[in-house]
Amino acid sequence: MRGSSVERSGAGRDLSGYVAVVTGGNGGIGLGLAHGLVAAGAGVAIWGRNEEKNAKALAELRASGGDAEAYVCDVEDQAAVNDTFAASFDRFGRVDAMFANAGINRLAPFVEMELEQFRAVLRNHLESTFLCFQVAARHFLERGEGGCLVGVSSIAASLGQARGAPYSAAKAGIESLVRSVAVELGPSGIRCNTIVPGFILTPIWGEEAEETHAELIEATSRRTPARRWGTPEDFGAVAAFLADPRLTFHTGDTIVVDGGFIIT
Repeated sequence: MRGSSVERSGAGRDLSGYVAVVTGGNGGIGLGLAHGLVAAGAGVAIWGRNEEKNAKALAELRASGGDAEAYVCDVEDQAAVNDTFAASFDRFGRVDAMFANAGINRLAPFVEMELEQFRAVLRNHLESTFLCFQVAARHFLERGEGGCLVGVSSIAASLGQARGAPYSAAKAGIESLVRSVAVELGPSGIRCNTIVPGFILTPIWGEEAEETHAELIEATSRRTPARRWGTPEDFGAVAAFLADPRLTFHTGDTIVVDGGFIIT
């Protein structure tokens, strides 16, 4: 279940001279986004909390010829977000796009869930997206040349997720946040869009996911028109598309990358 080389390469778009930040860019969908951006010629700053994963992802991006840097950052911490954005700007000399992708999931029965469990997931997804969007938007407004903001949601925002109420709520919140920011900042040339993944085979499912989740993968793949789960490589072309500064009329959108699952 591998994405095509065209998808991973950024589909031929030229982002030379532009710079993107990808939070949670050290693995999974975030690394797929980063690969698509560097393949299109963009400089990329990946932010993640795990230094070892950061180093591995950075080596992979540089081995592909990309101009990349990695930073340890807790996106729930406003000071850390602001400082890491400043460090990214100092390294590359500019920032043109912010992909707020970092996130966790904590499953628990709704009636047994503690309030802090609920808040922790919202903090990690929704509040961190707010913080990352805000620091980038302030920079874009100060520069006066527009910019690109991208949030990462999930089909769980629309379909719901048993034992995952805070995750679904947070993802729905991200979509609403994106629309509000798109309306408010559109007159300043700042575009804000959402990527909505479906079932994607990433490390969050475990190293042996194709064996341990075989029944789930088979059942959902049968329902999916593309007849497979997605992979991080499926997001490369999407990232390059959304970061393209020529797309000045594209904002407030949700781009669903789920192989057609949600329409069946």
